[in-house]
Amino acid sequence: MDNQTLTVLITVPLIAVVLAMLWLGWRNRLRRQADVERLPEVPEQLTPATVVADGQYVATTTAGDWLDRIAVQGLGIRTNAELSIHAEGVLFDRSGAAPVFIPRSAVQDSHTADGMTGKFVEKDGLVVISWKLGTRELDTGFRSRHAADKQLLLEALQELISAAPQADADSGK
Repeated sequence: MDNQTLTVLITVPLIAVVLAMLWLGWRNRLRRQADVERLPEVPEQLTPATVVADGQYVATTTAGDWLDRIAVQGLGIRTNAELSIHAEGVLFDRSGAAPVFIPRSAVQDSHTADGMTGKFVEKDGLVVISWKLGTRELDTGFRSRHAADKQLLLEALQELISAAPQADADSGK
């Protein structure tokens, strides 16, 4: 038996074992996260966006644990997206995946970060939105295609967050 055949006989099963372990890990993560509440539906009518930015939806993770990717409902899928901020909330219109809508009342904070769950960029290269889905606190990362959009997004998010308590209090009258 020559070296090339021996290399193939060792490498192919090794790759198969690694792929099987990855698949089992992902399946177990889905099982552990089965209690994650359903995502809110995108409202049929949204007010015009205050800011729209093209970029990449990085992932949604458990808040503060950027290695704990949320796998259910496609929240762990990295994809190109358009992020728009509306009076009703934040919309990630993702290419090849379902949109993610975060209602204004669920948005808790926004800030920048250097990276999360396998995507690391320059200092403060990601916009991170902290929000609640039921009882779970989550972080969702977005990398804008154009650096100038990052500051516009952060300002619009802070406006949305500061307006939420007043608007929610007014609606209760």
